Order: sequence, then C-alpha cells, then structure tokens
Amino acid sequence: MNKIKYAIALCFCSFALFAQDYFPKNDGVKTKNTSYQAFTNAKIYVTPTQIIENGTLLIKDGKVVASGNEVSIPKNTIVVDLKGKSIYPSFIDMYSTFGVKKPERASDQGRSPQYGPSRSGFYWSDHVMPENSAIDKFEFDGKIAKELMKAGFGVVNTHIEDGIVRGTGTLVALNPDDGNGFRIIDPKSAQYFSFSKSVASRQSYPGSIMGSMALLRQMYNDADWYAKGNSKTKDLSLEALNSNKSLVQIFGAGSRLNAMRADKVGDAFGIQYVILGGGDEYERIADVKATNASYIIPINFQKAYDVENAFLSRSLSISDMKAWNQGPANAKILAENGIKFTFTSHDLKSPKTFMPNLIKAVEYGLSKEKALEALTTVPAQLLGKSSEIGSLQKGSYANFLITSGDIFEKKTKLYENWVQGQKTVLEDMNTQDLTGDYEFNIAGETYKMTLKGTPSKLKSEITSDGQKRGSKVSYADDWINISMTTKDSTEQKFIRLIANASNGNTLNGKAVYPDGNEMTFYAKKIDKPEKSSKEKEEKTNSAVNTADDADAADAADDEKEVDGEESTTAKEIMPITYPNMAYGFAELPKAETLLFKNATVWTNEKDGVLENTDVLIKNGKISKIGKDLSDGNAIVIDATGKHLTSGIIDEHSHIAASSINEGGHNSSAEVSIEDVIDDEDVDIYRNLAGGVTSIQILHGSANPIGGRSAIIKLKWGESAENLIYNNSPKFIKFALGENVKQSNWGDNARNRFPQTRMGVEQLYIDYFTRAKAYDALKKSGKPYRKDIEMDVISEILNSQRFISCHSYVQSEINMLMTVADKFDFKINTFTHILEGYKVADKMAKHGVGGSTFSDWWAYKYEVNDAIPYNAAIMHNAGVVVAINSDDGEMSRRLNQEAAKSVKYGGVSEEDAWKFVTLNPAKLLHIDDRVGSIKVGKDADVVLWTDHPMSIYAKAEKTIIEGVTYFDLKRDEMMRSQIKKEKSELINGMMKAKNKGLKTQPIKKKEKDQMHCDYLDHAQH
Repeated sequence: MNKIKYAIALCFCSFALFAQDYFPKNDGVKTKNTSYQAFTNAKIYVTPTQIIENGTLLIKDGKVVASGNEVSIPKNTIVVDLKGKSIYPSFIDMYSTFGVKKPERASDQGRSPQYGPSRSGFYWSDHVMPENSAIDKFEFDGKIAKELMKAGFGVVNTHIEDGIVRGTGTLVALNPDDGNGFRIIDPKSAQYFSFSKSVASRQSYPGSIMGSMALLRQMYNDADWYAKGNSKTKDLSLEALNSNKSLVQIFGAGSRLNAMRADKVGDAFGIQYVILGGGDEYERIADVKATNASYIIPINFQKAYDVENAFLSRSLSISDMKAWNQGPANAKILAENGIKFTFTSHDLKSPKTFMPNLIKAVEYGLSKEKALEALTTVPAQLLGKSSEIGSLQKGSYANFLITSGDIFEKKTKLYENWVQGQKTVLEDMNTQDLTGDYEFNIAGETYKMTLKGTPSKLKSEITSDGQKRGSKVSYADDWINISMTTKDSTEQKFIRLIANASNGNTLNGKAVYPDGNEMTFYAKKIDKPEKSSKEKEEKTNSAVNTADDADAADAADDEKEVDGEESTTAKEIMPITYPNMAYGFAELPKAETLLFKNATVWTNEKDGVLENTDVLIKNGKISKIGKDLSDGNAIVIDATGKHLTSGIIDEHSHIAASSINEGGHNSSAEVSIEDVIDDEDVDIYRNLAGGVTSIQILHGSANPIGGRSAIIKLKWGESAENLIYNNSPKFIKFALGENVKQSNWGDNARNRFPQTRMGVEQLYIDYFTRAKAYDALKKSGKPYRKDIEMDVISEILNSQRFISCHSYVQSEINMLMTVADKFDFKINTFTHILEGYKVADKMAKHGVGGSTFSDWWAYKYEVNDAIPYNAAIMHNAGVVVAINSDDGEMSRRLNQEAAKSVKYGGVSEEDAWKFVTLNPAKLLHIDDRVGSIKVGKDADVVLWTDHPMSIYAKAEKTIIEGVTYFDLKRDEMMRSQIKKEKSELINGMMKAKNKGLKTQPIKKKEKDQMHCDYLDHAQH
C-alpha cells in the first residue's frame, strides 16, 4: 500500500501541470487560467546576491519564466505594477511537522516494562522506523499553512517527529488552492533521526542518550551486514534504511552537546548529518565548525526572566541569564565562522514570532544577505532542490513574497505570498498605511489620536483635555470607522466617526453624536519631528523608571513587536567564557613553567614526604624535584608552610555526565560514558576546588553488565573530548546485589532476568560463553555479524578491558571471582566492596583491588555489615585500596575521607593519602602518568594551604599538566565578577519588563545528583 502511495505521489511531482486533467470536476468549470503574469517595477531578489532594481518577474503555470530589467512581456499577460515594492523568494523550513500528527503516547500505567519488540519482520527496536514515511500520514492543514505563509514560508520539509530513526520526510509547498498532486515536491525528501524514543512504544531500551547512540551504531553495522546478504531473515526496517542512504540525513539533536554526539556517530560510518541545533552553538563555535556539518537553527530566543523578586532572582544561574543576552547573536557567529546553516520555525509556539526573532538576529549582527541565504538558497541546496525552490531563477517554482520594502526591517509589510503561482493575500497592498498621530476638532473640542498596528488590526488611542477616551477602530476599503466614549464618564455613550482614508494623510467624513446629530469630521496626520539622541535617551530612561506614564508607554510601544517581543536596541553581548557559565575562563588557560619553592612535598614514592623542597613543572610534566632549583622562565610560587601533593583521583564518580544508567537491557556493554560527558557540569570546578584532578565516570548499577567507563581529567573549560585521557585504559562497570535484580525498582519491575542473585551468576556465565564463541568466530576469518556488545565482552576475555564491579555481599564477591577464574581473566576492582574485610585474603589472592567508602553504612539492607575499618583491613591484607566518593558532593572532600583511615585502623598518613592518589591511579592503570610526584609524570598537582588531610586545608592551586585550572585568588575574584555580571543582566531584564515585554517566571532548577541508581528521564 505504501509503495502505491509513493508511486502516485511521484507521478504527481513529475506531471504536476497535467496530472489532474483526467479527474472529473463537479464543483465548477474545468478550464484554468494559464495566462502569463508579470510583476513590474519591483526590486527583485532573484537570489540573495542577484538583485534587480526596477525589474520584472514573469511567471506562468506556477513557474518562473524570466526575471530582469528587459523581460519581454507576451500579449494577454496580467501585469501588476509593484513600484516601490520588493519581491523575495519564499522561505523554506527544513525541519517541520506540518500536516503530520505525532503519535499518541503509549500508556504504561500499572504495567511492567516492555523489553522485547512489538513488531515482527522489522528491526528489533520499536524506536527504529526507517520504513515510516511522512507522505503516508500527511494531511494539508490550511489554517497552519496560512500562519506559516504569514511568516514568509512557501515550502516546508515535514516529517514524523517520533522515534530514533523516524523514516522519510516529505517536501511540501504551502499551496492552498491545489491538491497534493501539485503540493508534493518530493515525497521522500530526507531521512530523519533523533536520540528520543518513540512515544508510541513502551519498549524500555534505550533508556539513555548513550543507549540511543549505541543503538544507532549497532543498527548501521546490522544494515551493512544485511545489505551484503548475510541475514537469514527479512528485516523491512534495514531494507528501508539502506534504501534511504542516498537521501539527506537530518538529525534532530536539539542542543550543541547532542550535535557533537550525533556527529560522532555519523563520522564512524561516513555519514554527514544535517543537524538540528539548539541555538547554543556560539558557546563552542570551534567545535561546531569542526563537525563540518550544516545546521538547522531554531530562533526561539529566551525571554527575559521576571527578576523583580530579589530573593528568587538569586536562584538564577548566570548561564541561563547569559543565554537571554547572547542567544540572538548565535546566527551572526555561525556566519562569521563560515558554518552553513538554515533557519527553522521548529520549537516556536507560533509561527508569527518567527519574523520578529529573525529581525532580532539581524539586529544582533547577522547580515541580511546571510539571513536570506539561510531561508532560501541554503535549504534548497541541502535538499538538492536548487533548481526548483529557494530562488527566482528561470524554471523554479513561482514561490515568492511581495513586501513593502526590506523584509528584515520592522516596519516592512508582507503583502502577498505566492506559492506555485497561487496567490495568498496577507495584507492588501493597495491599503493606505494609517498608522501615526492625528489631531482633529469636533464642536470646539480638540482631540489627539494615535493609530497603531496593521491595516487589518488597527488600534487607536484618543485623548482630549488630558483624558484618555475609550475607543475602537476598524478599517476596510479605504473607509475607517472609529467609536469613542463621550466626555461625560457617568454615562456610557459613544461618538461614531466614519471617514474616507484614501489620501493616506487625512481622514474626511462625519461624526455622529449619541443623539443622532452629525458634524463634519476632518483629521490630519502630524509629522513627528526627529528626536535628538539626548531626547531618545531621556525617553528610554523614562520608560525604565516610570513605566506607567504615557511617555513610557509610547517608548515601550515603539520597541514592541508581535506579542510583545522585543527588538533589542542595546547589542552589548556578554563575553563568552569556557564553559559559558559561572567560573568560566575568558580564554582557555595554557600550560606554564612553574617553580614551587620550599614546599612540603608528598611524593607518594620511596622518598616519602620531603620538607622544604622545590618542584619544577615544565611542558606539562614534573621536570625536577630538589633543593634550590631555579629556572629563568618559571613563575616562582612561594610554598613555604604549604603542602604540595599529586592530584586526588576519584575511582568511582558520576559527575560530568548526561547519562549514567542504560537499564533497558540486562547487559549494556555496548554503551559508553565517553559518549555523554558533560563538560559544563559545575561539579568539575567544585571538584577542582577540592584538589581532584582525575576521575573515572562509571556506568550505574541498573544491570549486571553495565556500560563502559570514561576516565577523564578535570580540565575545566575544555570540550568533552579533550577531557578524556589519551590512550585511555578500557574499563567497564559490572554490578551485583539489589539493584541489578531490581529489588528496589517497584512491584511492576519483575519481568527482566535476573531476579535473583543466583540468576546474576547464570547471566554472567551465559554472556561470557557467548562472547567466547563470538571471539573465536571473529578470529577465524569467517564472516560474522559485528556485535558491539560481544566485542566489548570479548575484550574482557582477552585482558584488554578491565572490570570495576559494584559489590556489597561477600557471597556475590566470591561468586564473581569464581566466574572470572573459570573464564581465565581477573576482576580489576570491586567498588563499594563494603564486605571486603570478610574476603580480603581471597581478594588479595585473586589480585583484585578494592575501592570503598570510608564510613558509609546502612543506607540499604545489603550495607548493614559495613564497618569503617574496611579499608584498613583490606590494605593490611595486601589489597590495593582506594577511597572513592560515588557522590558529587563528597568527592570535594576526599582528602578528609582518606584521613578517616588513620583513625579507623591506624593506617599511616602516607598510606592513607595514597588511598585517594596513587592507589586509584594503580587501579585505573594510569599510575605511570599520575598519582605521585615523580620526574617525568604529568604535572597534576595540588598546592594545599595546610596538611592535606586536615579539615582546615584548602586547595590553593589545582594544576593539571602544568595548567592552573583552579586558583583560590581567581575564585575570589570570579565571585565578584559573577555578582557584577548578574547585576548587569538583572538590570537589562528589568528594563525589558518595564518596556512591556513578556518575561518568564523564575523556576528554581535543582541539579540532578547522579549516583549508581540514577535513571535518565523518560525522553532523555
């Protein structure tokens, strides 16, 4: 059935002029007007760079025949004189849902999770639907089409906004008069993707952004396998995906971070997506440019916050406030950096805000030429339709706008929008512009009147003797009707005015009083004298300080646009920082040559703690350690009375990530935390303030086999990819206990295997057995289906990937070591390991490390046997022990957590300090680079104001590879700067509100504190 619809639509496209000839017509005559139409004396934008003054546009049968200054006009041509007016190509929206309803959300109330697919003969994920086609669900909506046409659009690329792989879009002309046989320019115009699951399916996987990325990767691998004829079963989804490869691939990322992630997936398979951005690309424009992608940019600019409540405004983040200030400059910055982009009305509550926001982008520095390109030639080129849409070249569709002048000026009127040669009148171009100020006299009484708005929606303000009269106004066919209240306010009586307005500057007619008497009425438009810059400034200040008086109201109205949106006159943009939030750097810091003098140095090496010692840092490495060192190029830091240590390393962290768990399956080895690093997490900075320089971001404990880890350095201000260790060791998270068997997931979560601790063991044996067989087939040289999950588990068997396992109960700890021995590999680390003291001897024999809490206890049942002596007992048994946080707050105080092992168990200070420095480095296999102060190692060091395990100690400087990422003095300075910036932004927002502009209420945002059991929100 779908193929039949597609064939018919394709036929319509190919024979658009004749396809309807064989249809019977019973609602009128069948003969159509096929005359030429010529639009003369207009300023014609054939393309953004080809502009014809006083030119002629000739069209016929919905296509452009010619444009120029010397166009030959055939006989019987309908000629329209457009002297003083302009013609532009109609706009194109590449990312639309016009005419396509979003599926209804599947109900999951009181139901168990769905793990398997609901379809047969398609891909195993319900959220992968490349076989879907927008043309099958398309229904033309005349009302919405009119709204889009008022915004300047003539063509939209619509799609089904549902699922991770959404199927093909349809390129539609907003032709209100002809049917789909004419409107459909291309029934299969592009293939659409996103990271969001289908709302119509309850299938649990993927439950995270990293799961969506892994699903896409596996899907592309499977599509390649299928295309080579290796599959034994039919898969209509993979067939459609392969069939759609030649189409434009559009990815609905919706934010800069997700755009980077989408590009990462595409690069791995040689696919260059056209990416729907988030309007925040300006924050890391170099990274955006490096994707080499073209972008579809929304212009849903953020409204100012209502900041009158001083208490509530304190909860506003500087990043949210800066977005209001900086967002309108996004397009300008994209253009300046040579990034190809187009605009979309996507995410706007109404299309009528599109043009005001577009004009705002121009006012913020985007050139009008680039703006027009982004609306016409760029989307046409990206869609491969440059010969048909996006310009007024010969042979293209007659899609054009007729305006009163420059379309990027606020006062310009959009009169008509022609689509495929069909006219839609938006404003009568022959109607006079009556807006302005008037004076008139009736029966000896003088009145002042101001008319505002558009001819179809005029508004009036009338005063006499300093009193405002209630009034209403309407205008049509050169006649204006005004009703106003009489001077006597005790009775509700009206004076009616009717006048001819064909002159444009005068109103001639009569006034009808409540008693029926009539008088002559004459009003003349008053030309306002141009105000001096000083007067304008005084008027603006008046509007800010006294918003209720008449002059302020006038000032506000001068600045308003549709629905009260502001056309910002002040273009002072806050500087972009890295990251673009509180404590960000104006420019990324660089490595320096540093010489610490007279420090107490905790080497973590055989030299132990050295008193009054110098340390030279050069080229990002520890260069020298000794007495009386010097270097002519070094910045000398007096460390007398202070302590210098290697940076703290947190073996178990969940900060700086957008996802933590992929719990949609009982194994998620295919996902990776490296895909979802959040370089804007303020906890990075806070951890630096606590002396932390490296962390392992672990997958959560939602399943027995979790995802792969990310080992990062906390290089505050760098992009996500630059945080990851070079040649990073490969780790994966496993988990045991209550979480993986869903003991604490609720009564409905009882249908995923395993549900018992012994089931967990069987799952491990099953996966390792399958991985062993997979690895053997892979090494045999025979054809095999690439399975990312099996590849990762095979790396464990081949000692190429290390396991960090969430663990509590001794029986399970023993079980996993036994399973590992059976398959001839070693568990690297048991994390949490709160019953490690019970099996410390067995751990030492197996060679596994223990990364534990200092003294957490009894936060759930399987933790009841935890004791604060755990770390000391394991350490004394020969286990490599680390103290971790598993918490974004406690990680800032790991120096104090280490000190607890001195109290509980009598561990020496040096060994206790190694619990948060050298030992976690050993567990993470990065001790050749970090974890101690040794010549040749990375210069990841912390200068403490006091003994590093003292509760009084502060990290004065935290340095990574010779770069100072945290400095106590800079921090103090930044606090003052943030206060100043917030004050400036608050003043700007108050000015916006006092001008009558719409504001948004302050909603306090609570930062998600991610732990092992954290799950992404429903639509991640």
